[in-house]
Amino acid sequence: MRLTSFTDYSLRVLMYVGTKGDELSTIDEIAEAYAISRNHLMKVVYRLGKLGYLETIRGKTGGMRLLPVPGDINIGRLVRETEETLGLVECMQEGGDCCIQPACSLQGILNESLNAFLAVLDKYTLADLLKPRQRLKKLLKLTA
Repeated sequence: MRLTSFTDYSLRVLMYVGTKGDELSTIDEIAEAYAISRNHLMKVVYRLGKLGYLETIRGKTGGMRLLPVPGDINIGRLVRETEETLGLVECMQEGGDCCIQPACSLQGILNESLNAFLAVLDKYTLADLLKPRQRLKKLLKLTA
């Protein structure tokens, strides 16, 4: 399974913002820290705000911060909410069709593996991803 860039960026945004704690973060600083597109991040931040992960503050001195505490942000749930589809192959996607589907056991096997993948992610929260906080701060250039 390969996660989309949207989910990858969502995880990165939450890790960056979580590393800064209560201090506000901006899209520009996150884009610079990760060397990724500001335009893509705008869409990600907007969606994370709508989903209740981020508090966004508009204006010249605005920015964003985590809304829930890191321990309340489940990684499996985040992946489910940010991935457009979790269907690994066409027949597992909405409207997907395959001529051998009635006799094929691949769909069941792939569904089982997807459930196992998500079950592992369900064991972790953003707090787990933030455990090397000082190292993350250094790598993201958040320390003086």
